[in-house]
Amino acid sequence: MKRTIFSILATMFVLLGAQLPAVADVGISVEFSDEEVRIIGAWYEEHDSRAGHGGGKSKHKGLPPGIAKNLARGKPLPPGIAKQRLPDGLLHALPSPPRGYERIIVDGKVLLVEIATQVIHDILTDIVLR
Repeated sequence: MKRTIFSILATMFVLLGAQLPAVADVGISVEFSDEEVRIIGAWYEEHDSRAGHGGGKSKHKGLPPGIAKNLARGKPLPPGIAKQRLPDGLLHALPSPPRGYERIIVDGKVLLVEIATQVIHDILTDIVLR
């Protein structure tokens, strides 16, 4: 009975020129909210953005080009990459990240990363090291 109803509905979709919705089209986008971006930007504006990053005469060298290229949305963090926690004051100012996600700093960028897969969901560039 269920197969018959499904077959009839599928046929109606085809005859009417409609497509069946694809399951893969349903996705959840997790990214920094406008409020989070504002808080992070204001925090680094107010505080020395280079604090805790060597300071003094040392230069920020950045990642090798091949690794930096892989630091993108939808890609997993490269293995062995140096990452830092956000400063405690900033962590307390921000709302909690979505369950299963964390905010980290890599190469002067703030990343929103899925903990289980280490996939990058959003990146804020040029906010930590200006």
